[in-house]
Amino acid sequence: MSDTGGIHIPTLTSEFPVVSDDPHIDAPLRATVRRLSTLLGRTLADQHGQDLLDLVEDVRRQTKDAKSSGDASEAQAIQNRLAELPHEQATALTRAFTEYFLLANAAEQLYRVKAIEENPTSESWIPRTVKEIHESAGAEALQNAVDSLDIELVFTAHPTEASRRAVLTKLRKVSDLLAEETEEGTPERRRQDRHLAEVIEMLWQTDELRSTQPTPQDESRNALYYLRGIYRHTMPGLLDDLREELRAHGADLPTDAVPLRFGTWMGGDRDGNPYVTAEVTREVLGLQADAAIDLSVQIVTDLIADLSESSTLTGADPELQASIEADVEAGGSVDEDQRTMYASEPFRLKLGAIRSKLEHTRERMHSGEAHVHGRDYLSSDELLADVQVVRDALERHRGQRAADGAIALAQHLLAGIRLSLATLDVREHSEKHHDVLAAMFDRLGELERPYGELSRVERTPVLGDELKSRRPMFGASLADEDSILDETTAPTYRVFTEIRNAHRRYGTDVIQTYIVSMTHGADDIFAVALLAREAGILDLSSSEDKRADLDFAPLLETVEELRHAGEILDELLSNPAYREIVRLRGDRQEVMLGYSDSNKESGVVTSQWEIHQAQRTLRDVAARHGVTLRLFHGRGGSVGRGGGPTYDAILAQPYGVLDGTIKFTEQGEVISDKYTLPVLARENLDLTIAAVLQATALHTEPRTTPEQLERFGSVMEKVSDAAYDRYRTLADDPDLPEYFVTSTPVEQLGDLKIGSRPSKRTTSEKGLDGLRAIPWVFGWTQSRQIVPGWFGVGSGLKAAREAGLEDELHEMLGNWHFFRTVISNIEMTLAKTDMEIAAHYVHSLVPERLWPLFERIREEYELSVAEVERLTGVLGLLDGQPILKRTLAVRDRYLDPINYMQVAMLQRTRAVAERGEEPSEELQRALLTTINGVAAGMKNTG
Repeated sequence: MSDTGGIHIPTLTSEFPVVSDDPHIDAPLRATVRRLSTLLGRTLADQHGQDLLDLVEDVRRQTKDAKSSGDASEAQAIQNRLAELPHEQATALTRAFTEYFLLANAAEQLYRVKAIEENPTSESWIPRTVKEIHESAGAEALQNAVDSLDIELVFTAHPTEASRRAVLTKLRKVSDLLAEETEEGTPERRRQDRHLAEVIEMLWQTDELRSTQPTPQDESRNALYYLRGIYRHTMPGLLDDLREELRAHGADLPTDAVPLRFGTWMGGDRDGNPYVTAEVTREVLGLQADAAIDLSVQIVTDLIADLSESSTLTGADPELQASIEADVEAGGSVDEDQRTMYASEPFRLKLGAIRSKLEHTRERMHSGEAHVHGRDYLSSDELLADVQVVRDALERHRGQRAADGAIALAQHLLAGIRLSLATLDVREHSEKHHDVLAAMFDRLGELERPYGELSRVERTPVLGDELKSRRPMFGASLADEDSILDETTAPTYRVFTEIRNAHRRYGTDVIQTYIVSMTHGADDIFAVALLAREAGILDLSSSEDKRADLDFAPLLETVEELRHAGEILDELLSNPAYREIVRLRGDRQEVMLGYSDSNKESGVVTSQWEIHQAQRTLRDVAARHGVTLRLFHGRGGSVGRGGGPTYDAILAQPYGVLDGTIKFTEQGEVISDKYTLPVLARENLDLTIAAVLQATALHTEPRTTPEQLERFGSVMEKVSDAAYDRYRTLADDPDLPEYFVTSTPVEQLGDLKIGSRPSKRTTSEKGLDGLRAIPWVFGWTQSRQIVPGWFGVGSGLKAAREAGLEDELHEMLGNWHFFRTVISNIEMTLAKTDMEIAAHYVHSLVPERLWPLFERIREEYELSVAEVERLTGVLGLLDGQPILKRTLAVRDRYLDPINYMQVAMLQRTRAVAERGEEPSEELQRALLTTINGVAAGMKNTG
């Protein structure tokens, strides 16, 4: 669900006005959904005849009746009917229900926008937060919090967005059309309906299934689509409003501040993705640079149009003129036509030179030619310095308002865009680096035995000592990789040389962080630092010209790693050479926390608790070493992958963890939900800044007493231990892999072609261990079991309650933000789980000998519901959120038929496979369409 409190209201109606029978849903929204549904109904009739329309309505009505009555025979009748449909008709029916979800969601997004726009400005996120900080801590504390702001939202290529861009774009058109309010019966309404019908027809005729697997380059283009929109339509207003609000409360946004910026993993995430090569990274960086130049040119062009100040009226500025003359001497930046046209308009002349330099920068990046000072930009610092020349001149000649207005805003935007638009993170598995070092150390022959035979304890001092030494192990000779490295190790090292080359071409801020997956100890980070040294990315050999152009971030993903987080960080920072790298990087150490794999290993309760404790430990270790901790939260869209409202997640962190700097991922369907519409993008960025400001300025001390915190921790240990034990009884069951595969459509995830990365790891791990976290959540979500989002919580709460800790649990819910957020997210997931639908999957698809596993899941579900209801004091799940509860209930009536259809298509597919045959294209399409439909209805894929 969205952070903004939006509720997705899927709707089907008979000409399709079904939601009209629910008086609790906002009348204008019901009318809009009915209107869209009617237009879609006409499209169905036009495209497939009245028979399809009648079938859709009949199935909808039967499913609703069965759901309302709880009559198993009625449900069985509709299941049997759907199972008998021909492939083509099954596909059309599923697509019809899916289109209803998509259109209703588009309408709901629009009404979220309207609700935001109707909210008084003073009650929006940033004004409310700035005022609170000013009143609670004063202007100085507010300014300090602003000065420390460094928020990075990282768009990842994790494949959880089932909808194609072609579909999302048309849904955006639907929202845009509906944004213009018209009255029923007017020519304007008829014209609007005609345009809507046209888009809906195009939507129906657009294949929602991808025909080819996207490449990392495709994924990058998708991210650039959103980033362009954010920087063009959202960031200008956000930054301008933030400045004004701060000034009204005695603070300001510094000229060079970039309070919020963007990163990406597209083209840099190599872990488990063989398609992300050094060459792909180079190409993706080129795509990003082109987009950055385009946006920067647009910003400068807007300034040229605005700054028509004449030196005849304001007087000439010698420093500005000198800068222009320097541009002329450099060649190519100021042509004669410009000098003639803008002879008395020096600001336009200088801005024209800046625009020309940007175009020359693009040419240099494409050609690979050397930088020419004054003709193109080597870094964004040079670009910003040029803009500062314009600002200073304006201030000297009574143009203070323009200097502090349009120019200042342009500076903030250009500082965020840089020459790369988004910072690219590189990620690789820890063992890959040791494989390269094994080849290097073994060639040197200085160790008593092969590097690969060293234990972790043995190789840590070897790497630490080597890092402290000033020698290169091979230096330039390693560039000839074939002489030392083979076809399995050379690609890993080649990425480091590509990073070095990218720094030279785009500036060092283009790639700032190298993330090491499955970091088990300090040796895994020392290994990467050594390879970076060999490639020339860092140099500690000189006492005067030391250089470190890259951060090295451990990714802690398992419970074991999280529990040793403090030891790993302490060992890293205790090494003098590595501590010097951190000093050169501004005394800041980034640590990434993995939510998905820890959840898959230990269950949602233990995962959340261990991450929370790891943050406390990392905070204390970093402080002891005099280092600023930058936490990078690897959150997914679903609760099973660390998802949930961003605002609550930020405020639920331990005190003192947040000092203005934070990073977290934005993945899959979360990106399209948050950033498709400018108003929603603004709302999500506002709430993120507000939460970080609040946590930074006001959460420097515990909200609870030390005694409470100790008691709460003890109770949480009890809950976590029992939840973990219960979860492992399921995870360790030898029959679980077969149960999971047979009860879900997980094997079809790869056929959806929604991401470039394979759904299974390329390691030798078998069964569930070899399955990535996204397919793990995907399968459970499609079959409506959603085990990763709640399994074990009932056993955990019950164990604490029976140990006499029920009063403490209630106290924790009322006074501990962390615990309240965890329970709230689990409650929502329990409400989205449907054990009756899940039972249909199991009893139709799973061998009967495995049914006891489902009974165990159902038993834990019922216990979890009972314990959460007892804890929250409500009679039913989500009674405290009645609108959301009604929405989910309405949605379920129209999601059930797609689930039934999916089961039928899975049965057919597996029957074909049992005969040793390949499923027909029609059958494959029918099955994959149901997966898209469930994803649309659940608003979540994985």
